[in-house]
Amino acid sequence: MSEEILINVTPQETRVAVIQQGVVQEVQIERTSARGWVGNIYMGRVVRVLPGMQSAFVDIGGARAAFLHVADLWGHRQDGAEAKPIERLLSEGQNLMVQVIKDPIGTKGARLSTQISLAGRLLVYLPQESHIGISQRIEDEEERLHLRDKLQQLLPPEVTGGFIIRTMAEAASDRELTTDIEYLRKLWGDIKEKAKSAAPAAALYQDLNLGLRVARDFVNDDTTRILIDSRETFQKVQGFAQEFTPNVAPRLEHYSGERPLFDLYGVEDEIEKALARRVDLKSGGYLIIDQTEALTTVDVNTGGFVGGRSFDDTIFKTNLEAAQVAARQLRLRNLGGIIIVDFIDMDNEEHKNAVLNEFRKALARDRTRMTVNGFTQLGLVEMTRKRTRESLAHVLCEPCPVCEGRGELKTAQTVCYQILRELLREARQFDAREFRILASQFVIDMFLDEESQSLAMLSDFIGKPVSLQVESQYNQEQFDIVLM
Repeated sequence: MSEEILINVTPQETRVAVIQQGVVQEVQIERTSARGWVGNIYMGRVVRVLPGMQSAFVDIGGARAAFLHVADLWGHRQDGAEAKPIERLLSEGQNLMVQVIKDPIGTKGARLSTQISLAGRLLVYLPQESHIGISQRIEDEEERLHLRDKLQQLLPPEVTGGFIIRTMAEAASDRELTTDIEYLRKLWGDIKEKAKSAAPAAALYQDLNLGLRVARDFVNDDTTRILIDSRETFQKVQGFAQEFTPNVAPRLEHYSGERPLFDLYGVEDEIEKALARRVDLKSGGYLIIDQTEALTTVDVNTGGFVGGRSFDDTIFKTNLEAAQVAARQLRLRNLGGIIIVDFIDMDNEEHKNAVLNEFRKALARDRTRMTVNGFTQLGLVEMTRKRTRESLAHVLCEPCPVCEGRGELKTAQTVCYQILRELLREARQFDAREFRILASQFVIDMFLDEESQSLAMLSDFIGKPVSLQVESQYNQEQFDIVLM
C-alpha cells in the first residue's frame, strides 16, 4: 500500500502526517516550546524512595519529579537471584543515569528506566546487555537466524553491549549495518564522557527532533516520497539521510507550492474531525469516542444505516466498517492505554470472528505495540495500545474552563434552585437590608419568567427584598450573592 509522508514546519511547531491511498492515517505534532522527552537521557537525582510502592521519584529538571519503578532498574534481578528491594538499591540524593520511556501525561510525571537504549536507523543499541534480539515483525525464522548471524559477523571484537535488529534491517547492506553500529557506539561514548562531569538533572542526550525522526523511524518500503514545506528543514533532513539513511534521501522532496501542504492533502480537516467525539461512517453508522485518564471507549452505533437483506446483515456490515475506522482513529488520535471497543451485539459467531479479524488486520498497520483480546462475555473487545506520548487532543486542547472537562453544564433552572438554597443560608447567617443576585443572562431570565414565583416566595419567607443583576462575563454556572 503506497504511502506518502508530509512534514509541515513553522518556527513554533513541526507537524507530520502519514497518508495511505490518499487517506490520513497518522498525525504527530511536536512544539518547539514542549518537545517530547521519550528517549532523552539525564543525570537524574533521587529525591524520594518509596519502599511501599517499590518506586522512587527522580529529579530530571522538569516541573514534576519523574517516576522510576524497581522493575525498570537495570540489574535489580541478576542470575536468577531473588530481586532486591528498591530501598537497598537507591538512596535519596543519589545520582544515576536514567532514560525517559514515557512522557509526562496528564497529572503523571515522566516514567524512567535505567536500562539505556539508543535507536539507530537499523539497530537499537543496549549498552548494558549482551544478547542480540530481533523485531517481532520479522516473522520468518530463517530470516531471523540469517540476520542474527550477519550482525554477529559484522560486530568488531571489542564491541560490548547488545543489539535489537529493527524491521528495516531486512533489506540493509553490510555497509549500512556497519555505519549504524559505528554511529551508535560513538553516541554511547559521547554520553558516557558527558556523564563524568554532569551536574544533577543535566541532560546527557536528547532524541532527534520530529523532522529527523521521520527519516530514521517512519519510512518503510511502501513510502514513495516525503514532502517537506520548509527549505531549511529539507536540507537538514537531507543531510541526515545522506549520512545515516541513504535509502531515504532519494524520496525527499521540497514542497514549494502556493497552497499550504496540509490543506492540499486535507490534513487540516482530518485533524479537526479527530478532535470530535463522533465519527461518521460511510454506511450511515457512527462511532462515539470518549477519552478518560484511565481508558478510552469506542462505541459503535448503526445510526441511519438500514442495510439490505436482514438486521443481522446490517449489524455485520456496520461492525466491519467500524473495525477499520476505529483502528485508523486510534492511530490518528494517538490514543493509548486501555481501550474498550463496544461493537454492536452479534449472535453469529462467524460474524464475530470476521469483525475481530478485520480489526486486527487494520491494527497491524500501526507501528505502536498493542495487544488485542477477543470478545468478552459482555460482547466488548478489550485491547491495550502503548502510550508514550500525549494524545492529539491533549496536545491541541485543554479542559473547558466552564465545565472543567465534564462536557456538560448545569441547566439555568438547576442554577436557580442552587441560588435559592444559598440565599436561604445567607439570610439565616447575616442580617442584610437587601440581597442582590449576580448571575448570567440565562439564569436571570429564568428568575424573571418561570421561577419568578419561587423567588417571590423566598423573598417573603426571609422578609428581605431580592434584586437581580446580569453579569455578562459570568458563565451559566457562576453566580454571586451580594449583601446590601
